[in-house]
Amino acid sequence: MARKISLRAFHESVMAKLQSLASSDTANPSKLGVQIGSQFWLVNLSDISEALPIPKLTSVPLAQSWFCGVANFRGNLYGIVDFSHFLGGAPTQFVVDCRLLLVHQKFSVNCGIVVSRMLGLRNPEKMQRVEIEGEAPPWVAAEYHDETGQRWQELNMQVLTGHAQFLNVGLS
Repeated sequence: MARKISLRAFHESVMAKLQSLASSDTANPSKLGVQIGSQFWLVNLSDISEALPIPKLTSVPLAQSWFCGVANFRGNLYGIVDFSHFLGGAPTQFVVDCRLLLVHQKFSVNCGIVVSRMLGLRNPEKMQRVEIEGEAPPWVAAEYHDETGQRWQELNMQVLTGHAQFLNVGLS
């Protein structure tokens, strides 16, 4: 009979393996590829602690429209941001492919970022680095084109989580 394992234990083991790959293997510059609205982003694996299905959210009155609310993860409240809507795009429709990236604790911000779908690991060294188009927000660390010509933006989580626009979730 096959050994039973809980979904949570399986998820935690996968994330631990991904984190160990990100921190121990400097020759492997892979980043997590995600789709946010119609944009494609690269996220450092060491910048997130978990990738989860969208949980039940509790709304927060008088918050920005891109602030989805708060969620409880193992006794800690996290503010949840619809990153597509934050960037000026349409609000994300919460469907099966949507995921929540919990920002790593090293940034001292309990928050999660909603992504439209996860696209797996990507190696930016196999992409062509290009000049950043126009006036990009400061949290865009770099831009790339892959072999199909698809544009990818690299997210600088430290800049994002410290930026006043991201931190100001209340209505003015």
